[in-house]
This record gives sequence, structure tokens and C-alpha cells, in this order.
Amino acid sequence: MPSLLLVVFALQLVLHIVNTVGASTVNDVLWMLYNKLPTPTSGSAQKAQKLKKDIVQLKRELANTSPQDNFSRWAKLDRQHNKAMADFQKIDGSLRTHHTTFTSVVSTLRWVGTQGLRFVLQFWFAKSPMFWMPAGWVPYYAEWILSFPRAPLGSVSINVWGVACASMIALAAQGLAAVWVLVMQKQTPAAAEKTRAKEAAMAFATTQPPPRSGDKEL
Repeated sequence: MPSLLLVVFALQLVLHIVNTVGASTVNDVLWMLYNKLPTPTSGSAQKAQKLKKDIVQLKRELANTSPQDNFSRWAKLDRQHNKAMADFQKIDGSLRTHHTTFTSVVSTLRWVGTQGLRFVLQFWFAKSPMFWMPAGWVPYYAEWILSFPRAPLGSVSINVWGVACASMIALAAQGLAAVWVLVMQKQTPAAAEKTRAKEAAMAFATTQPPPRSGDKEL
């Protein structure tokens, strides 16, 4: 059985990822993965994607075909385009209905598995110490805060441990984001070469002796 400390940490990590990415993005990714599996909507989703490509292709061909010069071909393409649009709208309407139901179910399960589970754990283990602090390590008021609301005095409660995990994860995420920005904003080779050339020119100018006051231009 996994340690309760790790369970709370993993739960806070999942909550941070969901809050950072966005619930709608998570739902869209799960919907896409759901349609990749052999599910009742996978066939309709694949057919809708194929119809969408066909519609784009038919639009291009219609744009490149003149109804005055080649009316028969233009009329044929127009009929194919209208039929593809009708089929796509029919399938897309059915998929939207399934998507709404899927999003509702996933949102409920996500809340139960994250926020709901966190509330249950905090209520069930409210009196259980996550770990004990060394005796006399912190003053009394700090021991009371760390054991809030109902953990034994001198221990760390599950509520405080959850807040500490959330704060640590947020700080780590900010640090990783800062490192990512620094790496992505590094100079390109051309810009770096231009900067080196400019620095070399400035260094050369500073090493030149100043002109003597008696020198005159001819």
C-alpha cells in the first residue's frame, strides 16, 4: 500500500497539472484518445475527419474551376461538396451530442478523483499525524499551526502537508518555467556571431591610442 504522504503529494501534483493545463484541454485530449480506441464513436470520428479533408479538397477544386468555361465539372464538384457537407454535418451533430455526454462524465470523474478524494482523505485522516516533529524543534504556536485542525500536537496534519506539497510543486513549476524561458531565448548562431563581431570592434577601438594634440590633418 502506498504511503499516505506519497498519495497526498501525487494528488496535489495531479491537481496542479489540471489547473495549469486547463480542464477543457484535459477533456479534449481524453476525447481524442477515446476516439482512437475501439469505441462506439471511433468510426464516426474517423469518417468525420475524412469528410473534412474531402470538403477542403473539393473547395480548392471548386475555386480552381470556372463555371463559365467548364460548367459540367463545376456542377459535379458542387454536388459532391454539398453531399459531403450534409454528411459531415449529420455525423458532426451526433458526435457533438456524444462529446457533451463524455465531457460531463469525465468532469464528474475528474472531480471525484481529485477534489473529492482530497476532501475524503482530509476528513478521514484529520486526526492522523503525517509525521512527528522533533520535540522542542519549533515553538508551541508553530506546533499548533502544523497540527491544524485536529492532528496531535507536535505532528504535521494532512491539511498542512497538502498545502506544503502544493506550494513546493508550484515553486518547482515556476523554476522549470524560468529555465525553459532562458533556454528558449538563447541567441541564435547568427545573432551570437554579430554580437561577437560588435564586441571585437569595440575592444579594438578602445585599444587605439588617442590622437596627439599637435597632429593636424592635411
